[in-house]
Amino acid sequence: MGWEGQPIHAWMSVPFIAHTHHVPKEVLYSALGVAPREHDHRPLRVIARQQNRPVSDVIRDLEKTIAKEHGKAP
Repeated sequence: MGWEGQPIHAWMSVPFIAHTHHVPKEVLYSALGVAPREHDHRPLRVIARQQNRPVSDVIRDLEKTIAKEHGKAP
């Protein structure tokens, strides 16, 4: 089984999520207010901690952005 379309977890990195959900990583970084960096493989839990936010909020923002990119947003 592949990761395509699977739920987002705190251990995942933005490039991994971008690849598995077929969304440009730059779009996901922008949704989080994070400047893209070369070889950035920080897990979401680290990004959330650096932003002083719950990881659930970071995941929710990414899920909304992915839905919008796929034309499924309300």
